[in-house]
Amino acid sequence: MPIAGTTSVEPARSAPRSGSGAFPTPAAGRRYRIVLTGLIVLSAAFALGLLAWDNPMPIGTDGFWRIAQMRATDVVVMAVVALCQAVATVSFQTVTNNRIITPSIMGFESLYTAVQTSAVYFLGIAGIVALQGVPQFMLQIVLMVALSLLLYGWLLSGRYGSLPVMLLIGIVVGGGLGSVSAFMQRLLTPSEFDVLTARLFGNVSNADPAYLPVAIPLCVLAAGALWLRARRLNVMALGRDISMGMGLRHRGETMQVLFLVSVLMAVSTALVGPMVFLGFLVATLAYQAADTYDHRRILPVAVLLAFVVLSGAYFVMRHIFYAQGVVSIIIELVGGCVFLFVILRKGRL
Repeated sequence: MPIAGTTSVEPARSAPRSGSGAFPTPAAGRRYRIVLTGLIVLSAAFALGLLAWDNPMPIGTDGFWRIAQMRATDVVVMAVVALCQAVATVSFQTVTNNRIITPSIMGFESLYTAVQTSAVYFLGIAGIVALQGVPQFMLQIVLMVALSLLLYGWLLSGRYGSLPVMLLIGIVVGGGLGSVSAFMQRLLTPSEFDVLTARLFGNVSNADPAYLPVAIPLCVLAAGALWLRARRLNVMALGRDISMGMGLRHRGETMQVLFLVSVLMAVSTALVGPMVFLGFLVATLAYQAADTYDHRRILPVAVLLAFVVLSGAYFVMRHIFYAQGVVSIIIELVGGCVFLFVILRKGRL
């Protein structure tokens, strides 16, 4: 009972919990766990569907497992591409502090197209055969990474090192390689051009199982290194000035991240061919789904989304429309539409 001459004071209501955690509210954390669980379930469902759906042999027989083992190669290739594209794109957008541009801007796809076109132009259809094999696969990776390191080392370590200038020169280099490739393609015979065109579309069937013992370790090591740098990526996302003020060697960290991104993109492109908008699509969706700044949470969501997009698209197109060869075209179309939507919504790059 209140004392005379005083006013009763009600207990203050507890304020919403705030802190420096990865999520702004407990509800956001629960939402993230639900999204992550759903993506894991979808990934497992699509993987099992690709292995077992429309398998003519009874489940559990030797014939069933042999067919499933043959299909497992495609699933592993999708997992490698998903890991490469997702981790590379998210990391690249962090160090460039721009969620629009992707590693493709550095000309990886243009270099791949130039290598494939040059082989057919100078060697004929036999050039495609000459490019097959583990040594040739490793050579393509080395060429792509070497071009990136040359570009990074020249533009970022010099006196007037500038990331925007590096990106612009990457566009020019990619456009130049594309023009040279287009010129050589016009001089090919119809049969040579037909064979070449099949190689220039990103397709899981382009991957040779013999490449996987090389591609998987490179992919895991590069992605693992970026995962271990997740806390530094969180700081770099704040911008150059703030990260340097917090004691981070911004230029050195940028060089190391871009090198690891180059390895991932080179492996993916040399393995299956160009996937221009896949990384942008899954990175954009991952930012919305994760709803956090923490790269330790964003990267797993991005990888799972990439695998769900790839495996889901292949499952639908292969077993429903029987047109698995156009999967990459549909992914690029959807990714391009999302890119235009984001550009129009933001109004800037």
